[in-house]
Amino acid sequence: MNSTTWSHQSFTAPFTTTGRSSLVPRPPWHYAGWLLNVAFRFDASTAAPLVPPEAGKLVGTGCVHFADWQACTDGHELLDPVLAQYRETIVVLEIERPDGSRSMYCPAIWVDQDISLLRGLLQGWPKKMGSTWLTRSLPLEHPAAAPMTAGSRLGASLAVKERRVFEAQATLTGQAGRPMGFLALPTIGAVGWPDLRKPQQLPDLVLVKPDIGQRIGSDWHQATASLRLTPHPEEDIGLLGDIQAEDASAGWVGLTVNGARDA
Repeated sequence: MNSTTWSHQSFTAPFTTTGRSSLVPRPPWHYAGWLLNVAFRFDASTAAPLVPPEAGKLVGTGCVHFADWQACTDGHELLDPVLAQYRETIVVLEIERPDGSRSMYCPAIWVDQDISLLRGLLQGWPKKMGSTWLTRSLPLEHPAAAPMTAGSRLGASLAVKERRVFEAQATLTGQAGRPMGFLALPTIGAVGWPDLRKPQQLPDLVLVKPDIGQRIGSDWHQATASLRLTPHPEEDIGLLGDIQAEDASAGWVGLTVNGARDA
């Protein structure tokens, strides 16, 4: 069927004339979130299967982002927060591109919201379902608020299929932090969709990076951190091996995804 024979209004399935039930509307997609970022080192040789060779070569550094997001299109989602809010854990690995430049590659994300999952797959962010929890910092001087001051402690975790995969603990130093991971370098993902009419063929992959605009952020707050990775029987992220936390930061960021570009 050629789409010109039916004037549906859906950007993604389900396809209807109204487009109202489409899971993901067309971009731009606006995001604002609270993030705990933990930079780490790992053995690049054992993790090579996580990255397509065409993207670049692993250099042995990466970042885990624990994120609590709010997202919208025209803003109507903010009036019905179940459409806007989600948490996720993002893993990005630093690579050296064929031209010698540095970027990040995203081999894995786990999210708790189907809208975000599909938006990610469209961008080359390989999202799966998982449960992320992280300490929120609130603008109060109170023991339960984890204010952005020296000595405040933050925690985060990811569980996938009821198994704990990542655990992080951080303590704010009171010093200025730095952006890291996808907040510091362009980030590449792979888009590929199988054709069930030809199930014997694996999908061809296209490397893309998001077209980002309207980026704003708070100051990043430095932290010391520990990070633990527990191998999962159904996840390749265990190929990172014995990871070592190097640096951490926490803060807020806002950005808009207008689409994607070839990487």
